[in-house]
Amino acid sequence: MDTTSARLGTGQASWLDWLDDSQLGLAMRSELWLYPIVEVVHILGFVVLVGSVFMFDLRVLGLSKDIPVTALARHLLRWSVAALVLIVPAGLMMFTAHPHDFATNNIFILKLCLIATAGLNAALFHVGVYRSVGRWNTRIAAPAIAKVQAVLSIGLWVSVVLCGRLLAYT
Repeated sequence: MDTTSARLGTGQASWLDWLDDSQLGLAMRSELWLYPIVEVVHILGFVVLVGSVFMFDLRVLGLSKDIPVTALARHLLRWSVAALVLIVPAGLMMFTAHPHDFATNNIFILKLCLIATAGLNAALFHVGVYRSVGRWNTRIAAPAIAKVQAVLSIGLWVSVVLCGRLLAYT
């Protein structure tokens, strides 16, 4: 058993082997411009997603108080969804190029955990403090918990971006 199979277990290694041997995995490794183009699409998607998140978080933190939080949320949601349409397929395509390397890379695993934590933070925000947004929608400071979650969101997404960049060096 190779070291990757030993670390991952037989079932997961065979799944990774299947991805590695797939037509997409082979194309991502062999077509000169495919991986760089997909990576640029992934990065552009992250720029739009993280930019949207930052704009919303900065509003929650008190910038641009004349813009209603609900209107900004509605506007930015479209951009966030569009960004995910770029990010997810591009990320999966890049993963197929080197599935064993990514699956065993601690920085990659940390990046996925940070993304999951950021998503959980956003979900908790929307099912929690955001339900009271009518009281702090315009020109009123957001509750402290909303500000804490906004700061956490910014920190998590900066960390995700840092992990993404570190992947190129690990």
